[in-house]
Amino acid sequence: MSRLAGLVGLCSGLCQQGVPVVIAERRIKLFRNGRNQAVRIPREFELPGEDAVMRRDGARLIIEAAAPQSLIALLATLEPLDEDFPDIPDPLAAPIGL
Repeated sequence: MSRLAGLVGLCSGLCQQGVPVVIAERRIKLFRNGRNQAVRIPREFELPGEDAVMRRDGARLIIEAAAPQSLIALLATLEPLDEDFPDIPDPLAAPIGL
């Protein structure tokens, strides 16, 4: 894929999400953090929030802001269970003398 085709694909994907597109490029330095390779994200490329999603697309690494996760959103992704659960006995509690 040519560089222009990649940028057009990126722009159309972002525009569909309502994200303003500014094509910017900056050369950065890679460094080691323990056994991991790391990069500092320059201020003009900062992502919102505390989490991000990283994926590989050929020789490219793509880092995107992660959507905020709530418990409701997580539960909505789970498949419903189609099995019967056994009845659980629920005896009355014994009286307590105070």
